[in-house]
Amino acid sequence: MEILPSLPILLGFVAASAMLAITPGPDMAFFLGRTARGGRRLGFLALLGALTGLLCHALLAALGLSALLASSAAVFMVLKIVGCGYLLWLGLQAIRHGATLPTTEQDNGGNSALSAYLGGVAINLLNPKIVMFFLTFLPQFVGPDDPQASGKTLFLSLLFIAVGALVCGVIILSAERFMAACRTNRRVMRVLDYVFAGLMGLFAGKLLLSTSR
Repeated sequence: MEILPSLPILLGFVAASAMLAITPGPDMAFFLGRTARGGRRLGFLALLGALTGLLCHALLAALGLSALLASSAAVFMVLKIVGCGYLLWLGLQAIRHGATLPTTEQDNGGNSALSAYLGGVAINLLNPKIVMFFLTFLPQFVGPDDPQASGKTLFLSLLFIAVGALVCGVIILSAERFMAACRTNRRVMRVLDYVFAGLMGLFAGKLLLSTSR
């Protein structure tokens, strides 16, 4: 298929994608936080939401709309403000209500499952740094004069999402046993709430200082 890069490029892309997937970010902090509170079920739902957000950005990148969004200072600023506000809200919610959230999968209803998924969608969809990622990372593996640039961009975007899903899925499975032990200790859970809130504040600050150039 013409949209498939050469094997060396493909292997290099997979390796780079795996390294990026294990780099901590707000999405990883979010689905690990959900795993801590509701087990692997909510963790995977949050991960699925985060991957859905990435898929939206991937489609925008393939269609060339990401470049238009990044070139607009006003749109980029609005996304930054909304994204920062959402991250800070997540941190505040963890501090205010974290200890009162259900701590077993059986206690989590449909609303909690939907909240985990939609929260994952929002945390990547409202992050303008994801737009810049698709504009700076993917072009390194696609030639600017390639007639199949759009198809290859979409293929590599989907491959990046697949690699991320595999890596993050392993992380959730590995963390679930540790999180299950933590859920039996209320004090430990409160510490995790504050750690999560601190991470959300840190990521919000980094996002606020980011630029579109």
